[in-house]
Amino acid sequence: MGFLRPHTERIYALLRIMAGLMFMQHGLQKLFGLFGGVPPGAPAFVVYGAGIIEFLGGALVALGLFAGPAAFICSGTMAFAFFLGHVVPNGGNLIPIANQGELAALYCFVFLYIAARGSGIWSVDGARRGTPRT
Repeated sequence: MGFLRPHTERIYALLRIMAGLMFMQHGLQKLFGLFGGVPPGAPAFVVYGAGIIEFLGGALVALGLFAGPAAFICSGTMAFAFFLGHVVPNGGNLIPIANQGELAALYCFVFLYIAARGSGIWSVDGARRGTPRT
């Protein structure tokens, strides 16, 4: 797919922004009851602990403000959510398609990539250090 190579930085920026915004919606759901409300039976540490990380972490990633550290925390949160919310209740089943943990696993690895790569273009961090906005 060489035809996309010239657009790599912009595509990465879109991935970072969209992943952050979508993750932030999970926090808005838990903290403020938006988008269908708080998941029924969710314990307080999920509502407030994960909700705050999802909302603030998602916003920081989307803005590209301290995106690396924020994404690292978001990645760890999703790894924890995958095991606690999908593996343990399903008898130790580690297969995401079988334990319905695909979204948690995908977020975990997308955020791990963002943590490794950093904010990139179209970001507050990039603007602060003078990164070109191509």
